[in-house]
Amino acid sequence: MHVLGLIIGASLLLVSIILRSQEVSFFLGGLGILIALFPFIFSIMREGKIYAEKEEMFLEFTRNLVEEVKTGTPISKAILNVRDKNYGALSENIRKLANQISIGIPLREALKNFSRDVRDKKISQAITLIGSAEESGGDIGGILESVATAVSMSDKLKKERKAAIQTIVVQGYIIFLVFIIIILVMQFKIIPIVAGIASSSGENIEGEELINVNSTQQEFDITNVSRSFLYLLITQGFFSGLAIGKLATGKIRDGIKHSFVLVILSFLIAEGANVLAS
Repeated sequence: MHVLGLIIGASLLLVSIILRSQEVSFFLGGLGILIALFPFIFSIMREGKIYAEKEEMFLEFTRNLVEEVKTGTPISKAILNVRDKNYGALSENIRKLANQISIGIPLREALKNFSRDVRDKKISQAITLIGSAEESGGDIGGILESVATAVSMSDKLKKERKAAIQTIVVQGYIIFLVFIIIILVMQFKIIPIVAGIASSSGENIEGEELINVNSTQQEFDITNVSRSFLYLLITQGFFSGLAIGKLATGKIRDGIKHSFVLVILSFLIAEGANVLAS
């Protein structure tokens, strides 16, 4: 998918270079860049969903271990007993953990490998606690139950925060759309009027030549202005998306998808307005 996106994006960029003297070249170039970036953005979004699913399934995995351990089953045996259950994105990691235990790898070492493979901070903290409790000979059942409670509470708080912040996310999109409208009004209404006033002020009313008014006598170049506003919109959209993601989940990484959406909106709306205006 990444290679295909790069090939299509590079092809569009090449076409835009060949047609650089035409108006459509800029649109094709921008579209090529967006298509080339899309597979990578999609991978980041998919990875975020996988991490979220792993955290949710780890809670289910911990609850199943609690049920097994409370019946008197050792934790190593309990892991072997639950390995065939469906844990979604976490299933492969749990099967690997069980396989390592079944071939004689110490539980603590297997748990370290599990934590390293999952690459999730919350799960790693819980696994470290479980491994320490098992090694010290503590009440592993109570530890597991505490871990399950803590993970459940964390998951609940995350969902409540997401629901509470949803309104702010929508407001962020609305504010950005209003910003786009303001920029377009400036580009197509205000600036041409100001340029016309400046140009007319440089005319020689009594036939006398004025000095240093070359800049006001030049034809108003709408293309350069539209490009400048487009760059402004893209920059604003990128950083606004990162801010929205940080507010929504607490992770800037989750704002990349919002940035990509806002950048696409900026590009399509601005270029569409330029085409209609021309």
